[in-house]
Amino acid sequence: MPLLADVAVPVPLSRAFTYEVPAAIAAQVKPGSRVVCGFGSRRLVGVVLGVTERPLPGGSIKIKPITAVIDPEPVLPEELLSFLVQLGLYYFAPIGEVLRLALPAMEREQVRALGKQGALGGDVKQVGGRKVAFARPTDALEAAGSLRGQAAAILGLLRASGEQPLARLEERFGNARNAVKRLAALGLAVIEMREPPRDPFFAVTEKRDMPPELNEAQARAAGRIEAALNEGSHRAFLLFGVTGSGKTEVYLRAIAACLAKGRGALVMVPEIALTPQVVARFRARFGDDLAVVHSGLADADRHAMWTRLRRGEVRVAIGARSALFAPVPNLGLILVDEEHDGSFKQEEGVRYHARDMALLRGFRAGAVVVLGSATPSMESVGLARKGKIEELDLPDRAVVVATLPKVTIIDIKRIGAGPTGNKLISLPLHRAIDETLAKGEQTILFLNRRGFAPSVVCDACGAVETCRDCSVALTYHRARGGRLRCHYCDYEGPLPPVCTGCKAAALTLEGLGTEKLEATIAEAFPRARVARLDRDVAGGEKSEVILERMRGGEIDILVGTQMVAKGHDLPMVTLVGVVNADASLSLPDFRAAERGFQLLVQVAGRAGRHDRPGRVLIQTRAPEHPAIQFATRHDVRGFLARELLDRQEVGYPPFSRLALVRIDAPDEETARVAAARLAAVARATPDALGRRVEVLGPAPAPIARLRGRFRFRVLLRAKERGPLRAVVERVAAAREELDRQVRAAIDIDPVSML
Repeated sequence: MPLLADVAVPVPLSRAFTYEVPAAIAAQVKPGSRVVCGFGSRRLVGVVLGVTERPLPGGSIKIKPITAVIDPEPVLPEELLSFLVQLGLYYFAPIGEVLRLALPAMEREQVRALGKQGALGGDVKQVGGRKVAFARPTDALEAAGSLRGQAAAILGLLRASGEQPLARLEERFGNARNAVKRLAALGLAVIEMREPPRDPFFAVTEKRDMPPELNEAQARAAGRIEAALNEGSHRAFLLFGVTGSGKTEVYLRAIAACLAKGRGALVMVPEIALTPQVVARFRARFGDDLAVVHSGLADADRHAMWTRLRRGEVRVAIGARSALFAPVPNLGLILVDEEHDGSFKQEEGVRYHARDMALLRGFRAGAVVVLGSATPSMESVGLARKGKIEELDLPDRAVVVATLPKVTIIDIKRIGAGPTGNKLISLPLHRAIDETLAKGEQTILFLNRRGFAPSVVCDACGAVETCRDCSVALTYHRARGGRLRCHYCDYEGPLPPVCTGCKAAALTLEGLGTEKLEATIAEAFPRARVARLDRDVAGGEKSEVILERMRGGEIDILVGTQMVAKGHDLPMVTLVGVVNADASLSLPDFRAAERGFQLLVQVAGRAGRHDRPGRVLIQTRAPEHPAIQFATRHDVRGFLARELLDRQEVGYPPFSRLALVRIDAPDEETARVAAARLAAVARATPDALGRRVEVLGPAPAPIARLRGRFRFRVLLRAKERGPLRAVVERVAAAREELDRQVRAAIDIDPVSML
């Protein structure tokens, strides 16, 4: 019987395709290998899912052969490959697109060699260019007294360091090249040509630290995790600790225990901005035997990290959401820091949730999973209540003299503006900033709105300037001469001289954004050093530069969006001002209260983390809102208990399962008809007719138009996963028959409802 391979190719289709395996390459075609295969008139790079001997399918179907194998060894290890297949099934995502999430870029030499056989189709990422010589020692031993001088010194250095670039050896030893060639001839060293490492996270030497003594709660949590690692089977924990309780130290102890067992560890953080801080802590403990993986790295850096992991040269990977797919060898531990954070959900393409999939990967790999947060997600709390994950508590701050900050509510309906005249910089907040500056301490002002003015309004007719492609208000940014920008589609244009509706010259700037807040604070406190941290000024690596200036005492007042709220340890910050707490509490989303509460607690946790007492001022027009009241008392458990009751009453997660079908098209009526058709298909299924699945909609999305496309949605809700999946399968099949202009995306366990 012929040998056939099931191959996933990078096309938007859910199934794999069958190819014949020629006898000449049969030994190289293995699950996880990249291969070249014909697909229509194109040649694509696919991934082998499985190889079996079986009869050819009957009928007129002609099976094409695999034309080439790219890698001598599978690029995806068995554990990672099987996990990716399961992820694709769970999210109803095309398997080829799922596998692309984990595939490394191809070497340019590989692409050139394959290109000689015909052009490759699809988006093939390539790395490679200038290569440098590296020398590394072998396991061979020299005869006694056979080596002297530089050859002996270089061999000793290589054995101590593992490997060195030849150029670096030449800087230290004048005749290094000849000495290394002699070592290679004797079988004592190997010379390899490789791309030079360019990773920015390892540019500065990090001083090694000494593990501090754990407090009782930390020791208890670390001991429980270590015991689970010793058991060698899958366990999951929720590490529930107040801000500043020392969760990172528990993570470090867990990794040390994992490495001692000969297994690898994966650490995920929600933001790229947090990665440098986390990497520095981990390098101080474990040295440079780490791989940093996230989407912000250049392809060459990412490929170098992937290669070191795949070869087993390093066993710890750290990164943001995409680090979930790192090929960590013999995976034994997965840590998800700030597990509640919404950025762990991918909102485009394959809509996976990295926290949920960390639990799945840990289960399949027999690894221990730790979810850490000061404000756990309702989903994780629900799992803990059901006994599916074990809760570990850190009730106190790790620094003995550090206490949780005092929180004061400022009702801006009743309390007037300070000297700036802006009501969102109230008199109590102005005075508190003044007092903090006088003490030589630092302030964080949190406002979750970028730009100078969130909206531009016509005083004559009341119209708001909106994006031409999205049904959202344009934000005025004063930088670069004053521009209007859409924060959804990135449209940018000049501020018009007159209203686009009534043509009156009566446009005014309304509201307060971080850009205007920074300018207002700098004017009000001329001697203070004021800086801003948001995505307009601090994308990628730039955020760490600002945070380093803050840690070094070069900034007195830091103005920022939620980027300032996440995990930063800033010892001199004693005042946090929440400029407008209502902004995140008024969104049309059942998670609005949860997200608002989490932000308040997280940003408040930046104050008073060391030996100086902190205070927090929360400005609001709704001081009685439960999220604000519970945040004022640092009562996370109280808020969770109330929110669980509210969710149970209305039947939302964690008491139900959701699937959101998102439909969009350039024409509004086309989108409306498609949404109605998919809703009708869902309602006609046995599970919907039997009321095991509730079908809500179709309805226009809260943001009805985005990037020039009209948006509708259908929400499917059920108490059990099985019935929900049965309905989604029918909807997924029906969307293949829609108008070609229509896009219908299925979002399992949606996070954003907008």
